[in-house]
Amino acid sequence: MEYSPPRPSPRCRKKKALVLSIMLFIWIFVLYSCVGPCSTGVLLDSPRDRDGAPATGERTARADLLSRLRWEDVDYYEEPAAARGAASRDLLLSDEPEPRVPEPSPMSSFSNGAGSKKLPQAIIIGVKKGGTRALLEFLRVHPDIRAVGAEPHFFDRNYDNGLEWYRDLMPKTLEGQITMEKTPSYFVTKEAPARISAMSRDTKLIVVVRDPVTRAISDYTQTLSKKPDIPSFESLTFKNRTTGLIDTSWSAIQIGIYAKHLDNWLQYFPMEQILFVSGERLISDPAGELGRVQDFLGLKRIITDKHFYFNQTKGFPCLKNCLRAVGGCHPELVSSQKFRTFPFMHYRYLNTFPNFGVGGGDLCSA
Repeated sequence: MEYSPPRPSPRCRKKKALVLSIMLFIWIFVLYSCVGPCSTGVLLDSPRDRDGAPATGERTARADLLSRLRWEDVDYYEEPAAARGAASRDLLLSDEPEPRVPEPSPMSSFSNGAGSKKLPQAIIIGVKKGGTRALLEFLRVHPDIRAVGAEPHFFDRNYDNGLEWYRDLMPKTLEGQITMEKTPSYFVTKEAPARISAMSRDTKLIVVVRDPVTRAISDYTQTLSKKPDIPSFESLTFKNRTTGLIDTSWSAIQIGIYAKHLDNWLQYFPMEQILFVSGERLISDPAGELGRVQDFLGLKRIITDKHFYFNQTKGFPCLKNCLRAVGGCHPELVSSQKFRTFPFMHYRYLNTFPNFGVGGGDLCSA
């Protein structure tokens, strides 16, 4: 007698179909859930893209972008010919290619199916080595803030591409959400205030500042780690070491003359549209500084002390909600490229320049 396998009953077939349907639904839900958080989460091995996790090729390129932060010249002031020779030393520090602004990715479009792309209502305009990356990533925890990860450099390098090109770089936002970007070199770019004002006079501006001496040494130390053969900090800083005359044509010093740059911005924006954030307090009291920023942006204070913890090993605050994404602290605060230990000269020069400080010394108010 020929054996024939028993056929599954209709009820059994329905159960299998139901199980398969449930598994398919779970798979789609997991995929969508992964894309969403990854679009705004903190990535350890690459600069933050606008909305989505980069593909393998993009991750390599963007990691390289982070490692190639430029030593930027700040030379928009008219200087006599004699000063140009001293300023030309900056060429030793700025021969790396300009980073490419990544194009909007398909993953970003998928994770932001709703909403529309808008020009930014708030911009972090400076300053280099002040803590702008940390501030941006802290702000991205807020559900009503959407921000571009890579620096667009629209108002200093890419302005000829037009506002539509700039808008296309922005993430999609819903009603009530704020679009942001950060490019620290805007603060020292002569044309940037007029260009941002032409886009929107209501744009809110955020400037992260540090003690100018600490900022200059941090700037120099970052370059020194990549180019060990550059001149010494002392030779770049002083025109005359005996008299203590400081060379303000050097970009690392010139960036820290905050008052001079601020004059240019106040021609186009009232002071109430500019918020100064303390880079030092961003480390010692991140929740307090974030509270001020949220108030300035007109947002509910959602980012509070509960979002931070102090890393005893690194000595800096970290985001609690990045633990799952990067297995620990925010890369801005633990990366070897950020908050590096200064050489011994740091403490010596802090005492050498008593008037070069936030408290209104000669260089700060020059």
